[in-house]
Amino acid sequence: MNRSSGQHRSVKTAQQSGQGSYKIQSLSALSEITTSLSTESDVEALLERFLTTMIRLAGAAAGAVRVLTDDGAHMRLVGAVGLPPDVLERERIVALGCGVCGEALRDNRIGLDKETKICAEHSSDAYFGHGRRVVAVPMQYKGKVMGVYNLFMPSGKNVPEDVALLFRSISEHLGMALENARLTRENLRITLMNERQMMANEVHDSLAQMLAYMKMRLALLQGSMEKDDESLSLKYVGDLSQALDDAYSSLRELLAHFRNRMDPLGLVHALQEIVRGYHDKTGIELEFINQAPDLNLTVDQEVQVFRIVQEALANVNKHSKAQHAHLTMERQEDRCIVTVEDDGAGIAERGRGDKDMHFGLNIMRERAQSLHGTVEIERLPERGTRVRLSFPETMGRKEVAA
Repeated sequence: MNRSSGQHRSVKTAQQSGQGSYKIQSLSALSEITTSLSTESDVEALLERFLTTMIRLAGAAAGAVRVLTDDGAHMRLVGAVGLPPDVLERERIVALGCGVCGEALRDNRIGLDKETKICAEHSSDAYFGHGRRVVAVPMQYKGKVMGVYNLFMPSGKNVPEDVALLFRSISEHLGMALENARLTRENLRITLMNERQMMANEVHDSLAQMLAYMKMRLALLQGSMEKDDESLSLKYVGDLSQALDDAYSSLRELLAHFRNRMDPLGLVHALQEIVRGYHDKTGIELEFINQAPDLNLTVDQEVQVFRIVQEALANVNKHSKAQHAHLTMERQEDRCIVTVEDDGAGIAERGRGDKDMHFGLNIMRERAQSLHGTVEIERLPERGTRVRLSFPETMGRKEVAA
């Protein structure tokens, strides 16, 4: 009796030990995935790594992980463990509604203890015979299909219910990671399109106008040459030469402008970077005064403000002959105010006959309009020029909410 009781306690202790070990593995897996979601940039590599974890916890012989294709009608293989090469080739892409995977995705529940007969029919491979079973773990986020895990179990072995519950938690986290990755890709595409449009606008506002001016001067030159008017011809040649120099200078500035991308840490950090290097590049002392550290602008607003400030400071360097300049950010009621002031020549003197500067002012005004704001340029009473950008801070928030 005592021996039997001791054996029973020993078996029970072993079971409890096994359950404790499993719980530790489960907690470790959940902890790892939570950490990985905040640090892993390659989501597909993350999916493949957790495939190994799920195979180990389920005691599976092999596994695969698939994600939805861009057409929304198929799933492509992004990782596999334990599957023969010929199976991988045939399983590289499958229809969204295919077999066990399609059923799990339609019902949004884990498909347990399913026969691999349908898989065998799809791939015509003997691997899926021999009494193998397959588990399908769907990855969905807010009802949207993102992908599926397949675990191929040895004959006679099933996935315990508590393991299936763990897989559900893991799949929800990974579904969210896939959706975040998709949104990130979309945002990158939108950003790229916006940057290209911005570049096209600036080329139009500067180079296109200069080329149109040169075309008109060329027509006048041809006319003066036909009339044999040497003095007028020389004048038009001089105009063309000057316009060509201006166009070349504008092109170099545009290239430098777009190479100097805004700092990804945000507007304030980007402006601080400009200030730090401004004196070394220009010889002008620049002070940055930020009186609105809690401004909450959209990314597009930040980019437009940065470009306007960049253009204003470029004008200070090229035209003002200033020794000191100030950059100020502040909030007045519901408007954001950004000001660039210098102690150089006033706008009337420095802007007279300078086509390049007027192009820059036009670009700043157009950017301000995209912010639903204005740019005001005025000569200061004593000496210098003030460029004042004003726009509603809340406009971007309303657009995002809409």
